[in-house]
Amino acid sequence: MCGIVGLYLKNPALERNLGKMLADMLVQMTDRGPDSAGVAIYHDPVDAKSVKITLQGPDDVDWVAIESKLLEGLGQHVSVTPLANHAVVIAGASDTAQSDDIAGWIESNLDQVKITSLGSAIEIFKEKGLPDQVIKKFKIGDMHGTHALGHTRMATESAVTTEHSHPFSTGLDLCLVHNGSLSNHNQWRDKLRSEGIRFQTDNDSEVAAGYLTWRLSQGATINQALESAIKDLDGFYTFAVGTRDGFAVLRDPIACKPAVLAETDDWVAMSSEYRAIAQLPNSESARIWEPDPARIYSWEKN
Repeated sequence: MCGIVGLYLKNPALERNLGKMLADMLVQMTDRGPDSAGVAIYHDPVDAKSVKITLQGPDDVDWVAIESKLLEGLGQHVSVTPLANHAVVIAGASDTAQSDDIAGWIESNLDQVKITSLGSAIEIFKEKGLPDQVIKKFKIGDMHGTHALGHTRMATESAVTTEHSHPFSTGLDLCLVHNGSLSNHNQWRDKLRSEGIRFQTDNDSEVAAGYLTWRLSQGATINQALESAIKDLDGFYTFAVGTRDGFAVLRDPIACKPAVLAETDDWVAMSSEYRAIAQLPNSESARIWEPDPARIYSWEKN
């Protein structure tokens, strides 16, 4: 089942309303996924010498203690901004390798928290519960940004936990939400681990995200990585993928999982059902279509 929403703002004047617009869309998908929800928001990119990390912990996590450990362990300036049981950390990182080193240190030394996203602009917040509850917990409606993805989950292939919730992020500023099921994800998980991709769960959607990260690390563009995915990832699915500069949508060659795309001069949106898109301003004047099977649709900044 599951429900997907995505929103890319072409008009900068709407960026202050991104969270509210996405939240209105996500609530409409509650019937498709009542066990958990999550969002990936792209906003406030850090400078080239820093990395932004979103951490998730238990409800009683002590973020003051976490900040102290980060300062001690990383030996550099670190800021921690808590939001319920998540926090956004900004630390110095001059390149991708150093970002990976920081992520590795966190995973090895802070066992009470998990990384939900890593990059320069992305922040991922996800939790068990109804979409409306998750939206209120993380104040999604108050957030601003350039583009975002959201997901409501009905678990079919793995446990109902925060860790198994979408979106999944396995590379810098890359995330994926998925409606469907992959049949060869265990095979690809083993191969991708041998290529250095780290996984936190047994969820097939995380494997799809890891696959794209791997292809991008080989020099592929996001469209090229998705082209390869059509050949390599078996199953039925709708993918919505976020990158630092935009987002993309892909359905498998059979396209049995629902998806709708819409575009105006101000925004591009996708959802599992039109009722989510109908919440957006001027949706009645949008060009609306069902994405073709095995065809990649993508939008990004110039």
